[in-house]
Amino acid sequence: MNEIMEDRKNRILSFMREHSYKPLKYDELAIVLDVPAGDRASMQKLLDEMEAEGLIIKTRKERYAVPERMGLIVGKFQGNPKGFGFVLPDFGDEDLYIPANAINGAMHGDRVIARLSRHSSKDRHQEGEIINIIERVNRTIVGKFDKSEHFGFVTPDHARLSGDIFIPKDYINGAEKGHKVVVELIKWPEKNRNAEGRIIEILGYEHEKGVDVMSIIRAYNIPYEFPDEVIKEAQSLPSSVSEKDTKNRRDLRTLRMVTIDGEDAKDLDDAVSIEVLSDGVFRLGVHIADVTHYVKEGSHLDREAIKRGTSVYFPDRVIPMLPKELSNHICSLNADEDRLAFSVLIDIDSSGNVIDHEIFESVIHVAKRMTYTDVYKILEENDAELKERYKEHVADFENMKTLALILAEKRRQRGSVDFNFDETKIIVDENGKIVDIKRYEMTIANKIIEEFMLLCNEVVSEHFFWIGIPFVYRIHEDPDPEKMESLNLILGTFGYRLKGYRDVHPKAIQDVLSQIKGKPEEKAISMTILRSLQKARYSDTHDWHFGLAAEYYSHFTAPIRRYPDLIIHRIMKEQINGKMGDNRIEHYKDILHSIAQHSSERERAAQDAERDCEDLKKAEFMMDKVGEHFQGTVSSITAFGLFVELDNTIEGLVRLSSMDDDYYTYNERALCLIGERTRKIYRIGDKVNVQLIKVSLETRQIDFIIIDESGKNDSGNEKKEPELIRTKSVKDNEYLLKHIGAFKKKKGRKRQ
Repeated sequence: MNEIMEDRKNRILSFMREHSYKPLKYDELAIVLDVPAGDRASMQKLLDEMEAEGLIIKTRKERYAVPERMGLIVGKFQGNPKGFGFVLPDFGDEDLYIPANAINGAMHGDRVIARLSRHSSKDRHQEGEIINIIERVNRTIVGKFDKSEHFGFVTPDHARLSGDIFIPKDYINGAEKGHKVVVELIKWPEKNRNAEGRIIEILGYEHEKGVDVMSIIRAYNIPYEFPDEVIKEAQSLPSSVSEKDTKNRRDLRTLRMVTIDGEDAKDLDDAVSIEVLSDGVFRLGVHIADVTHYVKEGSHLDREAIKRGTSVYFPDRVIPMLPKELSNHICSLNADEDRLAFSVLIDIDSSGNVIDHEIFESVIHVAKRMTYTDVYKILEENDAELKERYKEHVADFENMKTLALILAEKRRQRGSVDFNFDETKIIVDENGKIVDIKRYEMTIANKIIEEFMLLCNEVVSEHFFWIGIPFVYRIHEDPDPEKMESLNLILGTFGYRLKGYRDVHPKAIQDVLSQIKGKPEEKAISMTILRSLQKARYSDTHDWHFGLAAEYYSHFTAPIRRYPDLIIHRIMKEQINGKMGDNRIEHYKDILHSIAQHSSERERAAQDAERDCEDLKKAEFMMDKVGEHFQGTVSSITAFGLFVELDNTIEGLVRLSSMDDDYYTYNERALCLIGERTRKIYRIGDKVNVQLIKVSLETRQIDFIIIDESGKNDSGNEKKEPELIRTKSVKDNEYLLKHIGAFKKKKGRKRQ
């Protein structure tokens, strides 16, 4: 049914986007589209849905048209702390600038319709006004409470949510000044009037233990506590595998296998085994926790898992998709314990080609719980003590390394895109206080698991695609050609070229990443490329995965922490056991579209929350280091300054207004700052010495100033936090800079 409705929507949109189309009334549309009388009620409902989604509009004369043909832009509103914002269009490449007096009650994240009022020119951004709000996304908001005698107000934590929320006296509900609170909105903002709300939860004073992370959790609507009925259901499950559970399963308990994870991981989804057959073929075993044996369809556990969609990982805690009774115990593939699993055995030749595979339910017994660190030391450092301790597995690790490198080369040859981003490791003590922040580098041990899981996901996805049953795919659509053209222009300033950018193949992007490897500009260009690509998502409709250059891909290997993996396990088991009848096929066709969509949304919320928490902890770590000097690398350059990254991955901003040794011009195409008098140039990858001058926990902002090795600026003055510092406007970007608050230009006056 979903596919039929989407097809009808697309046909109507295609018709309305034709150059010859003139806005038509409903009756005229029905005639032109030859809609039978019996279907006209359904068509009206479909048009109403399309209007509600912002796909089409109905004029005051009740004529239907697509917004872009009417000078309107539909998209997501992105607020700015200064009060203005931008509409990020659903279609097209250029953002629409919205002045503060033209926002008309929209809030950051809302889907809106805006009217274009001024086209872009050489030195001016296109400008518009929001005329309709299609979808409100901020039902609850987290912020800091303050109050007067007769009312209260909450300042949102999210910097892009400008404007305090008015709290009537009757809705304060015990909150005190300085509390972090959760506010439920009861009135949306309007032009010249703030939003109103009621306080529904008090998290505590902002500097109390754990309140900072809990504020982020609540801001992204991440369920924290499990309902009583879910806990009760989890506690009723067995704590060990019985012989009854093992019936009709292949017994792999004598097959030598291990788990390889991080030191602090507790939810162990996957175990691996390897054999080298007599003809030199590798037999790789990937054994995944059989979560669906315990999480039954429609149960309290299942409904809660759908709602959460994914586990969320913070430095000081994990918010699991399933209660710990499952995630850390009966479903976790803990060493020296029998566990129920879904096993995939894959035969691979010396060139990385899959020549055979099997997928079946199993019972397994993991021999050792290995860590990435120990496997790395065995393989790369030849650690004698570890090799002796795990002597029965060393040959397996060597074979795993060999196979992983073969598989990686196979992926490279087909054009799979691999970004080389180091991760951040935040170390906290038992009180949640940060002890250290380090750069976490991926090693051959990580590579082994990554390659094995990628291959297994491909094999499973292709197998069930050709059976022709409903499934959930992990898709990554082709990039937008206009974005690829813009990317090619940026690459050209660094001396690189994106081949075939109008119809780009992932191999062309891989070629660029290979060329920049180890270069100073590697991270900045990699980030620019990543932002130019589509976001991977879940879909009930098959499409390829551009980034992996994989025709078939699904998430199968992490059912403890991702709901899409869990649901396809359920589908696979029904198919394998002969229970996938017509009724079940229709059932899955009805539910998989919404599950895929919801899972994609919860994944994005989890990623945003994890990133916000990481930024917060980095700012917290730097709080007591104000005044200290560091060496860093220029990681990116913008119209309002440059970002400097330290060795531990912490990044801070050097504002243009603090660079007082010259007037610096921003060259957008070359991504550099050029001193007009000295001709001094700051480029991505430059090593610079900086001093930390300011840290804001509220905005997660870290500010540096550039110093020379003696601690002085280029003019010989001691560096200090700037107060009134003069700087010149950047001619090519003056309009945009003014609207983002990068400077306030006043003739004959120093810049604030």
